[in-house]
Amino acid sequence: MANRYDSTRQWYTLQVSSGFEEKVENEIKQRIKGVDMNDKIFDVLVPREKTIEIKNGSRKVLDKKIFQGYVLVEAKLTDEVWYILRNTPGVTGFVGAGNTPTPVSESEIREIKKRMGAKDPVQEIDYKVNEVVNIVDGPFKGFEGYIDGIDTAKGKLKVLVSMFGRDTSVELDALQVKKID
Repeated sequence: MANRYDSTRQWYTLQVSSGFEEKVENEIKQRIKGVDMNDKIFDVLVPREKTIEIKNGSRKVLDKKIFQGYVLVEAKLTDEVWYILRNTPGVTGFVGAGNTPTPVSESEIREIKKRMGAKDPVQEIDYKVNEVVNIVDGPFKGFEGYIDGIDTAKGKLKVLVSMFGRDTSVELDALQVKKID
């Protein structure tokens, strides 16, 4: 029987049930070993990147999925490989037109890997001294103040907040404030 897919080594995107990305990745890696597919399925990737989040006033660097509900697979797509991948628990289908999976371009894969390989995220501070801001997190949430100083290396701002009839200087993470439009 002739193969209906392009069997050159390429990257494809699998749609998976949200939250099952790692399970699908592990299952496919097990199948590569178990069904001896290492000459047809080469790599499995759940793209992740580091992001900064503020929770309860403290800054955390988190490892987040870039594409929720998707897993990338590098394979020579044959009918057998298509069947094995398509029938992996958690996989809902391939990204493509109809029953034809669309390969991901090499430039897109390079861009995703570059994004994944980035060191700790750098936070851009787009504020100026004397700019009025609204505090959106921490003990001063809901207060307005104006920026008195900026520490770009630490991602911190000194904000003067009017409390009890006088200005009080508070140090906040840049993610704890928003510009007032």
